[in-house]
Amino acid sequence: MWTRQHKQRNTGRLIIPSLCVLFLAYFGFHAYHGEFGIYSKYQLEARAVELQAQLDAVKARRVDLERRVQLMHEGTLEKDMLDEQARKALNLSHADEITIMLPASAK
Repeated sequence: MWTRQHKQRNTGRLIIPSLCVLFLAYFGFHAYHGEFGIYSKYQLEARAVELQAQLDAVKARRVDLERRVQLMHEGTLEKDMLDEQARKALNLSHADEITIMLPASAK
């Protein structure tokens, strides 16, 4: 009976562990950098903070506008508010008055 003797190779022992390492590296990379990964979570939280600040500014502006509109409602008409709005719309003032124009961003 003929028997073939050959040397044991170690490369077969490295195939499965190397495939496992590649598999874990691939999914690990995408768990951090992927669309729903850890890094994206931090970006979404930062964006949520920015949008919340913007929402707070818009709400404050709305409250201010609602207060000014309330002052101009019929029955509770403030003469000073009406005078201010008319002068602003017509761009007029009395001769003895000093007018200080503020830029729109300063309000």
